[in-house]
Amino acid sequence: MSLTDLKRRKKKTPRKDVSIEDFIEDANNYAFGQPSVVSRNRKKLTTGRHMGLDKHSTKIYKHATFSLTEESIGILDKLASQSKIAKSRLIRILIHEFSNKNKVERDTIIATCDDH
Repeated sequence: MSLTDLKRRKKKTPRKDVSIEDFIEDANNYAFGQPSVVSRNRKKLTTGRHMGLDKHSTKIYKHATFSLTEESIGILDKLASQSKIAKSRLIRILIHEFSNKNKVERDTIIATCDDH
């Protein structure tokens, strides 16, 4: 057994039953180089669910690594669970709010949070 056998694999989504008519129509479409009816129906089902960042929006985001204290991580976890907002989005909101404050307000926040 190699190490690749130990990798986690995504669980396959259960396949929906396909009618005989759709199966035959898909076979005909495949023969003529046309798109599948079943995959079009599957896309309609999955587009309604929230699947995270879409392919277009991920281009505007960049992965970043920051060091946070245990206390900050705990507060962030608590805020994220209470507000039901993803931690990364919550951090973006907090950065936006901090940047909209004037210098005096920012200095006050910095002075009160220096020990955290």
